[in-house]
Amino acid sequence: MEVATQPSTKKPKIKLDFKDSKYATGRRKKSIAKIWLKKGTGKIYVNGKLFNEYFSSEFHHLQITRPFEVINQATSYDVRCNVKGGGPTGQAGAMVHGIAKALLLFDPEFKSALKTEKLTTRDSRSVERKKPGRKKARRSFQFSKR
Repeated sequence: MEVATQPSTKKPKIKLDFKDSKYATGRRKKSIAKIWLKKGTGKIYVNGKLFNEYFSSEFHHLQITRPFEVINQATSYDVRCNVKGGGPTGQAGAMVHGIAKALLLFDPEFKSALKTEKLTTRDSRSVERKKPGRKKARRSFQFSKR
């Protein structure tokens, strides 16, 4: 009995050369982003894909490029990022935090500009846990008088 093998439809994984790069970790909610940053042409890769393909929302595109716009160097650095956990908003926030930290490793003079935009600070807000006897964290069940 012959077994027909189908050709692989997977895209080949992009190999990126990030030898002289700076590494930083960004966090937001339950997401963790590992960032490698180096001088380049402005390409941003997330989990092997271009960030435009990975994040569908235009808001996330603007959010991720924000640290570069603050320092007026939108196309000066290449970014490679591995991100896991959480959802798209948390992952984008983790990337922003990691990119800002990596930019500080390249040039500490960026600190004042990035700090005034609050990009170097980890956003510690997280989902509040559900309490017993409640429907959600704070929402109670509907009260019935009779």
